[in-house]
Amino acid sequence: MPDFRAETDAEGICTVTWDVPGRSMNVMSFEGLATLAALVEAALADAGVKGIVLTSAKPDFAGGMDLASFAGLKARGPAAIFAGVMEIHALMRRIERAGMDARTLRGGKPVVAALPGTAAGVGLELALACHRILVADNPRARIGLPEIKVGLFPGGGGTTRLARRLGVMAAAPFLLEGRMATPAEAKAAGIVDEVVPAATLLARAREWILAAKDADLVKPWDAKGWRMPGGAPYSPEGYMTFVGASAMVNGRTQGLYPAARALLSAVYEGALVPFDTALRIEARHFTTVLVDPTATAMIRTLFLSKEALEKGAARPGAEPDRSVRRLAVIGAGMMGAGIARVAAEAGITVALLDATAAAAEAGRARLAAALEAEVARGRLAAARRDATLGRIAAGADYGALADADLVIEAVFEDPQVKAKVLAQAAAAAPGAVIATNTSTLPVTGLAAAVGGAATFLGIHFFSPVEKMALVEVIRGRATGARAVATALDFVRQLRKTPIVVNDARFFYANRCIIPYINEGVRLLAEGAGPALVENVAKALGMPVGPLQLMDEIAIDLAVRIARATRAALGPGYADTAVDEVIFPMAEAGRIGRKAGAGFYDYDARGRRTGLWPGLAGRFPARPADAAEVRDRLLLVQVLEALRALDEGVLEEPRAGDVGAVLGWGFAPGTGGPFGWVDRVGAAAAGARAASLAARHGPRFAPPARLAAMAAAGSRFYPD
Repeated sequence: MPDFRAETDAEGICTVTWDVPGRSMNVMSFEGLATLAALVEAALADAGVKGIVLTSAKPDFAGGMDLASFAGLKARGPAAIFAGVMEIHALMRRIERAGMDARTLRGGKPVVAALPGTAAGVGLELALACHRILVADNPRARIGLPEIKVGLFPGGGGTTRLARRLGVMAAAPFLLEGRMATPAEAKAAGIVDEVVPAATLLARAREWILAAKDADLVKPWDAKGWRMPGGAPYSPEGYMTFVGASAMVNGRTQGLYPAARALLSAVYEGALVPFDTALRIEARHFTTVLVDPTATAMIRTLFLSKEALEKGAARPGAEPDRSVRRLAVIGAGMMGAGIARVAAEAGITVALLDATAAAAEAGRARLAAALEAEVARGRLAAARRDATLGRIAAGADYGALADADLVIEAVFEDPQVKAKVLAQAAAAAPGAVIATNTSTLPVTGLAAAVGGAATFLGIHFFSPVEKMALVEVIRGRATGARAVATALDFVRQLRKTPIVVNDARFFYANRCIIPYINEGVRLLAEGAGPALVENVAKALGMPVGPLQLMDEIAIDLAVRIARATRAALGPGYADTAVDEVIFPMAEAGRIGRKAGAGFYDYDARGRRTGLWPGLAGRFPARPADAAEVRDRLLLVQVLEALRALDEGVLEEPRAGDVGAVLGWGFAPGTGGPFGWVDRVGAAAAGARAASLAARHGPRFAPPARLAAMAAAGSRFYPD
């Protein structure tokens, strides 16, 4: 069955419907492009057709390009990629001109994009080539060009068209940040033309076609005398825009992401030439990005691997659907309330419990205040706020657990407190799967509180819950398939990305991020200036430096974790040098952002004002090698990830890379720690680690796996 089909009604309106078989969301392939091109050509050639409506049979319009379609082209080299991209441009341009006379710009047939829901990537690029864009008033729909988030940029005409439609400054958030807008936001920004009730979407599209005049079909950039909104590069206004955009891109990307530079170059160069030449420039820059190893790594991790995990790659196959209808969350603090919120937003009924009804109600009230702030900023509809709050009942009675499918404990990170709460939960909900949201404590040890049940596991959310995409599902020694399937189905309901890891202290993400923070603290203690440490980390591609991250987590929490870890490991504890820095900081009340004082200073609103000047007196700066600082901050994470794989905490590199990038922001341009090893080569990675180990100790000792991979010439991923 083809991806597109066409039907012409009695009024001469040809409706081309996108409906990719076997997919919940339409994606574009080169085979689909060929089918669409043939249908469009036939409609334009048919004298009985007055206009074309492009729509979808699915709830959404399209999720973008099937990136696997580029794999074959990439194997054939850059020329094949460029030719394939130009095929896309040719179709888009054919739709845009719609048979009109090239000289008079008359005689074309109107083409309307009728979007029932989300239009992302090439789905929006296709709509931008149409003469009118209508989108249904669908609160779940999102409109945008998110390619930059996977190491690409819109290469099917979206870069050139959106920049010319909106102007560079207005288009920048959608092109350079990949911002996805609601239908109302897209209309306000000028991306779409109309937002209409879903029931009248196709009727309105037909109405517009029948009333359209020749002038309605001419794109602004095809009209005589057109000028770029906001100014072309060499106008006074445009000059300032492009200078500012260049500074912004380089500041945000640290020069690590070729896609952002290429996008800006395509817009700048394209603005100096006619439209069709600009499309060729866009295609050339897109080709250079697609063959760059950064794009390969980011596409693999942030698209292919992430999608596979979200679709259940790690789910026990024999288990039936375990979707959660009723959830109980014990602990109404920041984490518990956050879990309750995202579950309720997903349509799940939630019982939010705490030690007292007043504490539970206070947690719900904080949640309500957060939702109200979203409404005030125009980011959330009042009706959706009310529906979310209506699904959450707060209290202290464990009787509310009786009919829960899943119970999540999210109380204070103390094993005795958790054990008591878990025992009560197991007694109150004998048929439910029970999970702990612990971020550091081994799940198998906590399982004793519920009798070591096969229905017990860890579900580790990251903070803030409503923003962080990753969830670690931790399998204890006794955890059974039903519990894992329930957890994965629950995470899928929340539209988050799960990785399944086996039980160990700190699991996977915290196991790797704690050494990164600690290495930054060690460097500070050794005399590497704090500004050097923080800036080198950002130049690596880390979203924040280790000292800022310590402030965000809270130094007093780090102290508690350090004490618990030292008690558990005894003589094996290796972070005494870190404790000599953070313990005095905590004693001095400099415990991080929440206190307005940590490694950084903060203003009354909690905004960083700069590194604390007192650090210079406590840790006098000495000459430091920036390259060594870089290697220490990077390799301390990579080596811990490799050890997690060797010890069976991770079962595959794919989960490790997705977890690293989504969980703590590990240099996304590398694709993750395992992708980084593939990029530099196992031999080079091992040599850099051995060199550091000789100077700084066994935490940098290269695992035997690296030497074995180097000898065999093997990789974690196919080349």
